[in-house]
Amino acid sequence: MKFRILISLLIAGFAHGQVYTPPSGAAKPAQPTPPPQDTAAAPAKQPAASPLGQEIPMLDPSAETITVGGVAIPLGDNRLLRARFEKYLSQPPEKDESAQIYREIIAEILATISPFRQGGPDLYSAFKLLPSASSYPGDANLCGSLAESIYMAMLAKQDVNGLNKLNKTMETEKNTIMLEGDWKARHERDQTLGESKAVGKAGQPNKPAQGAGTGTNSLKYADTLRRIAEIEALKKANIVRTEAQTLRTKAQYQVSMVQWFVQRRYEHVLMAARFYNQIWKDGDATLRVDKNSDVSKLFSESVGVSPTVASLDSLSNEAIRETTKYIEAFDLMLSRNELHSASQRLMEAYALGEYLAPVATLSLEKKRRVLEYFRDLNELYGTLQARDYTKTKELADRLKANAKDFPSSKVDSAIAGYTLASELAIEEAKAHLYARESNKAAEKIKDAAEIWPTNPKLAEFRKLVASSSGLVTIRNDFDRLLREKNFREIATRQYEIAPAIQGDATREDAFKQIMTNLMKIEAAIGKAAEFSKAGQSYAAWEQLAEIREQFPDDPKLGRELELLAPKVADFTKALDKARQFESRTPKQTGSALSWYLKARSIHPQSKLAEDASKRLAQEILPAEDTPSNAENIN
Repeated sequence: MKFRILISLLIAGFAHGQVYTPPSGAAKPAQPTPPPQDTAAAPAKQPAASPLGQEIPMLDPSAETITVGGVAIPLGDNRLLRARFEKYLSQPPEKDESAQIYREIIAEILATISPFRQGGPDLYSAFKLLPSASSYPGDANLCGSLAESIYMAMLAKQDVNGLNKLNKTMETEKNTIMLEGDWKARHERDQTLGESKAVGKAGQPNKPAQGAGTGTNSLKYADTLRRIAEIEALKKANIVRTEAQTLRTKAQYQVSMVQWFVQRRYEHVLMAARFYNQIWKDGDATLRVDKNSDVSKLFSESVGVSPTVASLDSLSNEAIRETTKYIEAFDLMLSRNELHSASQRLMEAYALGEYLAPVATLSLEKKRRVLEYFRDLNELYGTLQARDYTKTKELADRLKANAKDFPSSKVDSAIAGYTLASELAIEEAKAHLYARESNKAAEKIKDAAEIWPTNPKLAEFRKLVASSSGLVTIRNDFDRLLREKNFREIATRQYEIAPAIQGDATREDAFKQIMTNLMKIEAAIGKAAEFSKAGQSYAAWEQLAEIREQFPDDPKLGRELELLAPKVADFTKALDKARQFESRTPKQTGSALSWYLKARSIHPQSKLAEDASKRLAQEILPAEDTPSNAENIN
């Protein structure tokens, strides 16, 4: 009866009744690790925070700007900058004849348009050199764009000059008609009235006589006044147009200057600034940019002033000087084998003055040394992220040999800390393995592998596990047989399984429960065999059927019942019929009782038929008549 209650409560654990029922709340047997799937990456345990912050010096500026003269110049995406820097390190220097000619032309243009040139700047001569400079591929046709901007500015200036001439002509016309109108107003008289007309009181002088259509009263004089007003309106309109044209042309020109400055084309900024000062000599050099634009903020937030053409000129000169200084520092550090600092100085020089001669003409041999160091540094960063400390140590040693100023403290401490943590975890895993605490050993070895996946001592631990794999294999087999519900195989191998799971409370409880229940089944099978030998097949079947209700999945028990089935077919048929009538709705108690009585007639010693008959008799007969009626039935 106890087993029936246990089976009904633990159906969720195993279907129907089982030889072994896991205890509620107990840990389930270890499941085999599923193979990795290609469609989704297995979630990985987050590694402990690195003492390096996952960062090491990588020739990477801390911010995406570089400051020159108090102004922070944006460098753009650092990843893109690093990629371009690597490309630069692999390119030969720009020292061919065409590059030399290009730089000479640029220098000549700057000298020709310079205010210190003897005889003053020569705008036209400098302008004629721009097409030659634009033919060089490295110029990206920026000199051509500068020439186009200058040409459009000169056309606009001619238009402004034409408007100014027109205003002068209208001013001359206005003065002429004003003089003519004044003369007529003073001298034109009405001849029919004589020289004068007596008006006023006695003793007062007489006024000149003017008719209704002469002097200031004439239509001609009114037309003169209208024309003067019209000329003034036209002059004002031309002045406004002139100012608007000038502002628009300056703004268009300044856009190119700002763009070249942001692109770090400082020589083109210098040329544009000097041409600007020769085109417009009105002293207005303020850059006309939106106050909320990034360019305006670039200056106002850095130095607190509005940007001007002169400030772009000054900052470009400063950037050229700083780039030269960076390259000089790079050469000095490289000669002293301070490759780490030299690489940083070259990175800064490239970021600031990518297109300037000191950077573009640097020898390939020097750049290759930086490139090799740069790649090793990037690989070192990758091995730290991958926790491959064997390769990390190899790279760190090589970097220290190549660069005496390599900052290895953080790398060395990371290698020492993580390798020690991994080795200590392996030692703890060994201790748990010797103590037969396989679960704890597995956890520790997992920690060790996560800290340092390529630890050579992991292979040693694998060999240790292989040497003691007998017990581990038996435990794994026990877990597998438990999952497969192959309890008969566990009983067959009980003498090798029992020592292997010793000390593991969960496995021991499962093993004891399995063996106890199988002993019950074997005892029932043994009794049934004795009944069969005595020719009592019905008693043998009933003995097995009773235990079958508790353990319906035991294969041996099922086979024994199948062997007895042909011999007891009439008895089992009567029982099945009786149960069918009893389970119908409505219940057919009489028919069921008759079939149970028939089963008792076939096997008078049947406890199943007897109990069922008594139960149905109690339902049919009144309670007070049950004893006598029951005796009659018996």
